[in-house]
Amino acid sequence: MSVTDPCELPADRERGSNFGWSLGMVLRRWHEHVEELLKDLPHGSRGYHILAVVVHEEVPTQGALATRLAIDRSVLTYVIDDLANAGLIERRPDPQDRRARRIVATERGRQTLIEAERRVAHAEDHVLGGLPEKQRGVFRDLAARAAEAIHATAPATDPCVAVQSVLPPTEQPTQ
Repeated sequence: MSVTDPCELPADRERGSNFGWSLGMVLRRWHEHVEELLKDLPHGSRGYHILAVVVHEEVPTQGALATRLAIDRSVLTYVIDDLANAGLIERRPDPQDRRARRIVATERGRQTLIEAERRVAHAEDHVLGGLPEKQRGVFRDLAARAAEAIHATAPATDPCVAVQSVLPPTEQPTQ
């Protein structure tokens, strides 16, 4: 039986029967492409996600950023240090609480994010190339909604750790 629409399944295959495998394949391919494209950004995709939230969302403090991205605060500190050392973000005192620090993108950080977002969007189109173009946006939107719902019920889950737990281990060179 020939299938003309890659999103239509043959009648003898149940939808959702390989849901975990499907998500794993998409995630692995996304990670392979995006990590390669973002290798010049401190901490790769993790640095990208932090920079994107700092630029696009109103996150009041470093602690709130850790909560928003579900990243351990001690890990976040190291990533922010590296992003700051690269001139992409800076810490500023919070005018409401001198003990707290706001994370703000620099102009260089904003420009870097624009270029990174362009590269990531291109990679995502490649990863989702098996879907018609209109359905790629729907897939992204539904995945974002599902992720936000999951994050709301399990806010302490570090998504980067979750990703690493489903990706195959990096092969170590033999000596």
